[in-house]
Amino acid sequence: MKKSLLVVAHGSRRQASNDEVRALTERVRAESNERFAAIECAFLELAEPSIPDGLARLIADGAAHVTVLPYFLSAGRHVAEDIPEEVEAVQAAHPDVHIEIAPYLGTSDVMPRLLLTMLGDSAAASA
Repeated sequence: MKKSLLVVAHGSRRQASNDEVRALTERVRAESNERFAAIECAFLELAEPSIPDGLARLIADGAAHVTVLPYFLSAGRHVAEDIPEEVEAVQAAHPDVHIEIAPYLGTSDVMPRLLLTMLGDSAAASA
């Protein structure tokens, strides 16, 4: 079964912010050790590709299972409603493809350690 990953961010009017998400996606792809056959990013609004377009690209590439990773820190309306609605519409059009939504980034157990590591790196750099 070909498994793929779609990293979903909000999207921004600021192109540099969208490019940061694209660069992160590239780094995830480079470090994934072929855990996923394909890794792409998509945006909820204000940038391309959209979630439906990102899913369509992965499905057209042969994905049989797509994990959607909300790149969000908290469960606001976008995480709780908007992303699931976008995914459900694509799922209805492609019932043969398994599409799951992973927990959003802010729920990760490694988040406290990540924040402390970042602060430690910052303190070390400024000392």
